[in-house]
Amino acid sequence: MTGVDAQQTDPYLWLEEVTGDRALDWARAHNEVVDERFATSDRFSGLEHRILDMLDTDTRIAYPTRRGSWLYNFWRDAEHPKGLWRRTTFEEYATTDPAWEVLIDLDTLAAAEDENWVWGGAAVLRPEQSLALISLSRGGADAKVVREFDMATKQFREPASPEHPDADGFLLPEAKSQLHWIDADNVYVGTDFGPGSLTDSGYPRIVKRWRRGTPLEQAETVFEGESGDVMVSAGYDRTPGYERHYVARATDFFNEEVHLLEDDGTLRFIDVPSDASESWYKDWMLVRLKTEWTPEPDGATYPAGALLAIDLERFLTGARDFDVVFTPDAHTSLHGYGWTEHYLVLITLEDVQTKLYVVTPGDWERKPLADAPPMATTSVMNLDPLEGGDEFMLVSSGFTTPGTLLASSVGGATTPLKQEPGFFDAGGIVTEQFFATSDDGTQVPYFVIRHRDRIGTPGPTVMSGYGGFEVSRTPAYSGASGMGWLERGGTWVMTNIRGGGEYGPQWHTQAQKAERHRVYEDFSAIAKDLVGRDITTASQLGAVGGSNGGLLMGVMLTRYPELFGAIVCQVPLLDMKRYHLLLAGASWIAEYGDPDKPEEWEYISKYSPYQNTDPDRAYPPILFTTSTRDDRVHPGHARKMAALLEEQGHTIWYHENIEGGHGGAADNKQMAFQAALIYEFFTQMLLDDPAR
Repeated sequence: MTGVDAQQTDPYLWLEEVTGDRALDWARAHNEVVDERFATSDRFSGLEHRILDMLDTDTRIAYPTRRGSWLYNFWRDAEHPKGLWRRTTFEEYATTDPAWEVLIDLDTLAAAEDENWVWGGAAVLRPEQSLALISLSRGGADAKVVREFDMATKQFREPASPEHPDADGFLLPEAKSQLHWIDADNVYVGTDFGPGSLTDSGYPRIVKRWRRGTPLEQAETVFEGESGDVMVSAGYDRTPGYERHYVARATDFFNEEVHLLEDDGTLRFIDVPSDASESWYKDWMLVRLKTEWTPEPDGATYPAGALLAIDLERFLTGARDFDVVFTPDAHTSLHGYGWTEHYLVLITLEDVQTKLYVVTPGDWERKPLADAPPMATTSVMNLDPLEGGDEFMLVSSGFTTPGTLLASSVGGATTPLKQEPGFFDAGGIVTEQFFATSDDGTQVPYFVIRHRDRIGTPGPTVMSGYGGFEVSRTPAYSGASGMGWLERGGTWVMTNIRGGGEYGPQWHTQAQKAERHRVYEDFSAIAKDLVGRDITTASQLGAVGGSNGGLLMGVMLTRYPELFGAIVCQVPLLDMKRYHLLLAGASWIAEYGDPDKPEEWEYISKYSPYQNTDPDRAYPPILFTTSTRDDRVHPGHARKMAALLEEQGHTIWYHENIEGGHGGAADNKQMAFQAALIYEFFTQMLLDDPAR
């Protein structure tokens, strides 16, 4: 290692002081350099305005969330940059110009309260839908304030205070909290109750039952985890006739213990593998396996990636004779599933392309549900088994095909609801899928999006990647990349490297901890394959990734610099010796390993970018972007790496949004700036002068 040696004092620890004056002055100075170089031209301004117009236009689909007869939507546009929370009926939504009932105008609220509120979501009490728990963050952070909202008066309910002694609204101050409805007068709450109440990852360790009109300090503890857990939580299933309370303890990012909570406070353990995902609906429990399982006393062995079903009460009394709902194969994995009132809907990925099926519970017969176009992603949304019958919505889009929203039902017709316009000239642009051979012989898929005239001629190309936490990346429309890159003659590549979930849980587990090197081998293999197929050259190839994908970019820079002409590294993890000590980092030990354990640091140290920089090696130019308000991945990662590389004489650019959270942007204007900055960087590095 020639970067910051783990045994030496880190000279850039001061850059971990998130809001320290010295650190912010350093960030602002670098922002000025980036702004001057990339954000002052007419080309940049033109692209920024086009992207902002796309984000603000009312021709976009207002994708709704269905809760019974109401469709809810959070909407931002030029007149409402912070956004509106609103609702309408399905009948009204189906019209060309639906009328919305505005519940919260976040711009008005933020101005009245002198707060930089960013929307964090709403939990509406069912079935009455007269109350909601609203989450708001300052500047886009993960930590949020939670406040109770009255849907009839459209006012926040005041909590008890000396000024309002008779008030009884629920309110939680800023924290990484959980607040879940039980009924109109009771909630489950996990928050910062004081010293010892949070896990090492910064999430709730204790969950309590809190009754309206009583101080939070008097809430009754129902479950506690350990400090080394990721978090604990509690919830309530309000399905009529099947009401159930439950608690869960996440022992790490991928393992969880779930119990049903009886009225007398006793716990009934759901005895399935801790890395499995279990859920229930009415009589049925579903179990999706992440690893192979042979439950006793049944004796049958079920493969990783399978979806199993069993009667929940029979399971709790010892039965283990599961029905197999889905079994994966070498090309097909289960991407998602959900219930209508009478049926189970499955979404599969077949070589990263979606297929939809409907399953009848009991006999578990599987039939095709609807056609899904190739080279696109079709998803099922707005399943509502409690109040929505067998109706649902479908949304479909591809790299060059804007989103289409359709209404459907099991056994019924499929009707187009909304069609998004195209935001860039896609004429002549084609999508292809290829497979690269990784170092261990594994075939790794990727998509190439380019103009047909570029086929056979190497050209400027940008490849994106993530490769972690079983997150699957599937085709989707991106107006920003179309405007900023494809229209300019560039080629776009989306990779499906291991660490993701495109081929089921084993595609992820093959690349955990000591096997993480496979993520980087897969991505570099695709980079070489792109050159081998004459799609690009190394000097014309760029790469971009964020968060865990930002770690991927850091490894590409330090381990495979000769493969790239430019790199963009967004909200990244980079100092893997200290990642578990910063913000939510401890929650990811199950993914990367524990650097405090010598045997695990042994393999982490081989790729940790901050420990593997080399002042004597030629690196491609790199742009780091992050946010001061990111309280998930610490901005210190990007700050320290940029400072170290700069000291070593490498070409770096660094831009830090002073707000924006882990997404890097808090509103449409910030999102437009960030996107335009990235494509202007790649344009200058790869299109204007490919020799750079």
